Amino acid sequence: MMAQNRIGLPRLGVGAVITNEQNEILLVLRNRNPEKDTWSIPGGKVDPYETLEHCVIREVKEEVNLDVEVKGLLCMAETIRPESEEHWVSAIYEVTVKSGEARNMESDGAIADLKWVRLDQLPANLACFTVPAIDHLINQSNR
Repeated sequence: MMAQNRIGLPRLGVGAVITNEQNEILLVLRNRNPEKDTWSIPGGKVDPYETLEHCVIREVKEEVNLDVEVKGLLCMAETIRPESEEHWVSAIYEVTVKSGEARNMESDGAIADLKWVRLDQLPANLACFTVPAIDHLINQSNR
């Protein structure tokens, strides 16, 4: 059987919506593509044979030094950009911080900065998969 070309095939990712007692959300400034120079929720790609929930817990620890517990699936987000041969399907989870202090753990420069932001003071340059996550969070809190 011939090896299949993987370019353009959908990839699977996760994202974490992390809020604090001041009703702020933790955002990270992406320092490389995809979506370089945009503010994003922490997350990343799912490794082979890794569960989605384990992946989101691992990615949050690796990126921002927080130990978290998954509260539940908040939404799904999809990024389709044929011009850059990208197609991502991301499971976005709402998580609770168990321990740790948020700090940038990406020594290779994948994250330029991180900050807690009030939902009514979000930056304009949000990563595309972060937008539905924040929309779902706001709609959920308005119920």
